Amino acid sequence: MEVGLKAYFTEILYVITMSKKTQWALILGVVFFIGISLLGSHLTSNLHFTGPLKGLEGAIAGKLLKRYDKVALVALISFWVLAFKHYHRDKKRFW
Repeated sequence: MEVGLKAYFTEILYVITMSKKTQWALILGVVFFIGISLLGSHLTSNLHFTGPLKGLEGAIAGKLLKRYDKVALVALISFWVLAFKHYHRDKKRFW
């Protein structure tokens, strides 16, 4: 069982190292996830209301931050799906 698992992981790593599209999809997924999360955090931290809306500032900032987190997660998952598709195409091409 151990030999089969070792060969399986070797095959995965070989295909990922040879597939530039898979590598780029994985890297861009992580970069966009971190970038969107940091952008959302920065934009919601600079949100300031005056007057009667001052009390809603924290609630609206929290809701906006959740939306930015959802967008970042969707970007990460979509790039991972793209990487998975490219991985399977390249696996068929290499093996």
